[in-house]
Amino acid sequence: MVVVDKPQGITSHDVVVRMRRILGTRRIGHVGTLDPLATGVLPLVVGKATRLASLLSVGDKVYSAVFLLGIATDTYDTTGEVISTEKRHDGQPRLDLARARAASCQFVGTFQQSPPTFSAKKIGGVRAYRLARRRQPVEPAPVEVTVREFEVEALDGDRLHCRVTCAPGFYMRALAHDLGKSLGCGGCLEKLRREQSGSFTLNQAVTLDELARDHEAAPGYLLPMGALLPELPSVVVTSRGSRLVAHGNSIAASEFAHGRPPGTNAGDSPRYSGAAGGKVKVYDQEGVLLAIAEGQMASVLHPRIVLV
Repeated sequence: MVVVDKPQGITSHDVVVRMRRILGTRRIGHVGTLDPLATGVLPLVVGKATRLASLLSVGDKVYSAVFLLGIATDTYDTTGEVISTEKRHDGQPRLDLARARAASCQFVGTFQQSPPTFSAKKIGGVRAYRLARRRQPVEPAPVEVTVREFEVEALDGDRLHCRVTCAPGFYMRALAHDLGKSLGCGGCLEKLRREQSGSFTLNQAVTLDELARDHEAAPGYLLPMGALLPELPSVVVTSRGSRLVAHGNSIAASEFAHGRPPGTNAGDSPRYSGAAGGKVKVYDQEGVLLAIAEGQMASVLHPRIVLV
């Protein structure tokens, strides 16, 4: 796995295409999508790690953003066609930082959000953005989203600087649009940078230019598969247990070995307690991640994703 600091102006798929050339493999996918306007953390799964993509996409996201107030567009960002501009009337409250912060409070917690018309949501089996480009009626169904934190940091003229922590499935473009509507002036997304996606941060990220500069050194930026999903408990299994897991067979406590996987310590994944339910990382005694298993009953694990 590698964490790319995505540049502005290209799609997430464009990043995958470039990385396929750099690493010389087609088995690459991205975890979560960033619009062409956005920059920042874009985790890529490589090789067998592609089987973990669904598990790696569930963590919270952290964004820093700039909303341009006074303008609304059809795409909800500055790349779209302007559909309205602010019209001030006598007696309208002046837009200031305190008023923006007060309005932001309604967008914290769990609530229904209508995705942008230009989005990948499907309507009758067709992507919403395809219908929108054809000027056909588009009305994506609202979805439940969760915002942990919405910090309004500054108001510089018509530009609102903010930072948002949210669960997956949240649209920052829709937030810019909805906040502008709430303030009575319209709004759209001007800048967006993802600072964190799940456990992956900008500190781990590398640019495409750095990777392309030396193709031979690029594999050195890959994160070991065994280090992924640090929040999941882990268990080390015996040689016989390794063979059973590799063939997708369940294992009991008699196949659990003592100690932690080589190269890990007490600060890494917690040890599996033997409880039923939940996902568990299964390692062999050399520290190779064999599978993601699930506790079926007390001290019995069944592999759900085999990685060897």
